[in-house]
Amino acid sequence: MRSPIYLIAALASAGIAYFLASSPTQPTGNEPAGQVVATETSSDVMDQAGTLTLRVDDMHCEFGCFPTVRKTLEGFDKVVSVTLDEQAEEGTLDNPQVLVTYESGFDLGAAQAKLAKSGFAKSSVVP
Repeated sequence: MRSPIYLIAALASAGIAYFLASSPTQPTGNEPAGQVVATETSSDVMDQAGTLTLRVDDMHCEFGCFPTVRKTLEGFDKVVSVTLDEQAEEGTLDNPQVLVTYESGFDLGAAQAKLAKSGFAKSSVVP
């Protein structure tokens, strides 16, 4: 008699875990200053063209992670270029920041949400 109950409990816990893992990131109040939490509804459209420094804390390698971040950001119409910020030592990624050059109308919130979907949920604009 216990087997069906255990099966139901296991399925319920798996469903809850799936729901929590697929939910968008929500602000907790503990984000560092300047942290923008990526959500589906956040929108921060830039009025003027310019360049910003975006810190992507989940970016750990220059040869795997950075190309994915660059491709994701360059997929937006208003992005002109994405380059890796200066590193202390060539071949290592000790400074997980990218320089994003954009045109007027670039939607930073949408870009961060797309980064989050690509596995880079922790991104913030460096002041």
